[in-house]
Amino acid sequence: MSVRPRSSVRNTSARVTEHDSAAGSGTAARRPGGRLGGAADVLAAACLWGTTGTVRTFVPEASSASIAAVRIVMGGVLLLALAALTARGTGLRRLLRSRRNRHLLGVGAVAVAVYQIAFFVAAARTGVAIGTVVTIGSAPAFAGLLGLITRQSAFGGRWALATGGAIAGCAALVAGGQDAGAEPLGIGLAVLSGLSYAVYATVASTLIARGEEGRAVTGALFGVAAVLLLPVLATGSAGWVLGGTGLLVALYLGVVTTAGGYVLFARGLRTTPATTATTLTLAEPAVAAVLGVAVLDERLGGVALGGLALLVASLLVLVLPARR
Repeated sequence: MSVRPRSSVRNTSARVTEHDSAAGSGTAARRPGGRLGGAADVLAAACLWGTTGTVRTFVPEASSASIAAVRIVMGGVLLLALAALTARGTGLRRLLRSRRNRHLLGVGAVAVAVYQIAFFVAAARTGVAIGTVVTIGSAPAFAGLLGLITRQSAFGGRWALATGGAIAGCAALVAGGQDAGAEPLGIGLAVLSGLSYAVYATVASTLIARGEEGRAVTGALFGVAAVLLLPVLATGSAGWVLGGTGLLVALYLGVVTTAGGYVLFARGLRTTPATTATTLTLAEPAVAAVLGVAVLDERLGGVALGGLALLVASLLVLVLPARR
């Protein structure tokens, strides 16, 4: 972001950080002709996630760790309940009964929890702007590598071009024109956060590609992650939830951006590979930047505006159907 006080940069960058994302890949379950619809669902989810930072400013007294824990616990409970109510829980029971799925569920749930914790600790140590750029920028690359390793997807010229442009645009948008210090341990934690996000993306995709119901996959992963983050919520300062504004913020973050966003994202994963979906979620910083200007009266300089334009153009490369 451009020439603004450092505190303003942190607020704006925080909006970019809530990249909760789940992504998925796998070609086995992809339906022909569904690319645009799936991509639209992923973009809609990213737009919801992009609002979290602006909403988060309404409770400045809340710690980042408690915000993350409230979101995952509340969203996880709702997603698990939704999975249990869908078709009377048939998909959820089938998912949990399969032994070959259990280790993937464990890995994916740990990845969700690690992503949240690692990111917020990284942001505290090395600054929100740098932590955000490293986390969001590294996730698509990790997703692409995991796709190759698991043989779910392969690099294509279109994906490489769009991902490279989106990462560059994201970096310019978040860090353009700003001076920020970098701390090695913080950078390492941000990379770990990006890797954890990509692992979760690949796990969710693998399960959906096996024919598992999307809501069941999302509900199970977030339900287990919620259990893992309960100690963080119990030991952290979550008293802000008891206030009127705090409760509304918690409900919005848990119900709309987490539960609603991941339902959309899981639906998009049915037709969108993880490598593409992970890149598409880079729309989140664009939404965060627009809200920063429109709602919080923040300013974007030339570098940030150029980054925003490059980011949007790169995402359009992925969203628009390719000519046959």
